Formats: sequence, C-alpha cells, structure tokens
Amino acid sequence: MSFSWTPHRFAGGALALDVANSVVLRHDARRRIDRFAVRDQMRSFPSAAAEFCAERALFGDITPVAEENEADFIALREAIDLYFRKRILEGSGDHLLAGLLEALAKTLRGAHPGSLAAATAHSVLRLIAMPDPERMKICGNCGWLFIDRSKNRSRAWCDMAVCGNRAKANRHYRRKKEETP
Repeated sequence: MSFSWTPHRFAGGALALDVANSVVLRHDARRRIDRFAVRDQMRSFPSAAAEFCAERALFGDITPVAEENEADFIALREAIDLYFRKRILEGSGDHLLAGLLEALAKTLRGAHPGSLAAATAHSVLRLIAMPDPERMKICGNCGWLFIDRSKNRSRAWCDMAVCGNRAKANRHYRRKKEETP
C-alpha cells in the first residue's frame, strides 16, 4: 500500500496534534495504523510538516528524530494523545499532566535542536498554555485531535474535505436506505 503525507494528514492545527494523529483509527484495534511504525514514514514526516503543518512558520525546517531518540519520541506521542484526549473528553487531564511533562522532559533532554522531537515538545508546551482549550476537539469521524479555529466554534471534523464529506455521505446513505422499502 502506497502512502504519502498530504495536507489532510496535518489537519490537527498544531504539530503536536499532527504527531499524535500519526496513528490512524487509534480507537479501532483491528484497523489501527501507526504511520511511524514504518521508519521511512517517520523520517519523511518533518519535510511534509514543513510544507503542510499549521505551525510551520514557528519551527521552519525540522530534521527527523535521531534513531536513538525514536522510543522517547513515540512515548511523547502517546502521552500527547492520552493527555489531550482526556482533557477534551473530561474537561481536565490534570492527573495525566505529570506523565506528559515527564515525556516532554525526557524528549527535550535527548533531542537535537531543530529536530522533530524538539519541535513537537515545544508545540505541546504551546498547547498546554493555550488560552482557550475548549477549541481543542476530537473528530467525529476519524477520532483525530484538532483545534477548532472556526468563528463560532462549531467545527465537528478534523477536515471537512475528507471526514466531513464521509460523515455527510454516510448520513445520506443511511437516510436513503431507510426510505427505500
């Protein structure tokens, strides 16, 4: 199966969320795909982020994670997802904040300046300090984390062109199916 990093893969609105979203269908154990399980995909992520990520102006060109730091980086990715997902669902993830900060510290100690790991850690710190955390949401279709920057805070999907269309098409199909005798 061929794969490429496209603008849709960077629908999170922050580098840290795009990294967390590198696990596709996280909530479905049977269909779950970890894009970073393939080293080439993890190594090509920084150049795609420099092109598509919402925070690309903040971090500029970033280098791939050094091989010796990959395990810490994956641990940071999982801590990001766990913390922010709980914060969205429960309104607070304070009991998980220590774990996220430990993963951040470990990553920053080993990360090369300008690397994906260092940039991701800095993105996490920006998200923790975000003035309006209620703008962070979970996509109603794929389960990805994203920042709702819409004026009325009504965005329900990470990407209207992909998840929004799929959800609307699915709803239309179900409605038509119910109407047909």
